[in-house]
Order: sequence, then C-alpha cells, then structure tokens
Amino acid sequence: MAITLRPVAALLLALAPLTAGGWTATVLRISDGDSLVVQQGGQRFQVRLACIDAPELQQAPWGTMARNYLESRLPPGREVQLRPVDRDRYGRTVAEVISEINIGLALVEDGQAFVERRHLEGCDALEYMEAEARAARRRYGIWQQPGGITRPWLMRQRRKLASSAE
Repeated sequence: MAITLRPVAALLLALAPLTAGGWTATVLRISDGDSLVVQQGGQRFQVRLACIDAPELQQAPWGTMARNYLESRLPPGREVQLRPVDRDRYGRTVAEVISEINIGLALVEDGQAFVERRHLEGCDALEYMEAEARAARRRYGIWQQPGGITRPWLMRQRRKLASSAE
C-alpha cells in the first residue's frame, strides 16, 4: 500500500533535517559572498549564510573578493556541517556553515562581510559583533575605506527604489 503525504506533511518531512540541530552536506557551488548550493543525499539546497551580509557582486571589487574568499574556503566537493537557523523569503536554508571553522564568522573576521544586525537570532551575536569590530580596527577588506563600504542591504534598497521609479 502506497503512502500519500499531504503537502503540509511532505513539507514538514522535507524540513526534518533542519530541525535536528544540523546536518552534513557537500558543497556544489558558491553563488556569491554569502550563499552557496549544497547537496545532501539526493537533494540540492540553496544555503544563505546566517547572521552576515556580504557585498553584492555589483559592489566591485568587494563582492567578487567575498565570493572568491568563500570559494577558497568551500571548494566544490567540500563536506560541511550546516546549523540551520531559519528559511528566508526565497526558500533558502539560512544556516551557519562549519568547515573546521564557522565560515560566516571567518568572513566577518577577515573583512569580507558585515554582521547582519537585523538577523542575528540563532547566532552568537557578541562573537559576530566582536569579529566585525576587530576587522574594522585592523582595516581588513571592506574596512579599508573609513567606515567600510556601502552596506549591501542599503545597496539593495537603492537598487529597488531606482527600479520602482522607472
């Protein structure tokens, strides 16, 4: 006898690995400075790094530098631990990604990303904020410019306003 799952039950089953406190996946590719595609079992997932926001690719050269940094830390085929904290409005798994170290925290510490203050739930906020302060003091990456570069969330807001004005 075949078991048919209702859509809600199927969704809960699909989310089950996310509620178990973490899981292992294989990196397939890096999308940008704070998102990647992984595979776990036969399923592919888009993952957004939790608690950080890397420069947009249009924020040259910073966006490309953040993407290259992430790709150097997480080359295709690398096994990673995911500690999911949420799903975003695009359906991506929002997670801390661990590959010997917390990759999102390393991006912040090395000046490749900002702490996303509005979305710190599920992360050690103090640890992230201290890492960002150290990067700013040392003038690493995005902090080479006094005060840092335009924040990615402001860049996206401006782009959205500009496109709605057209």
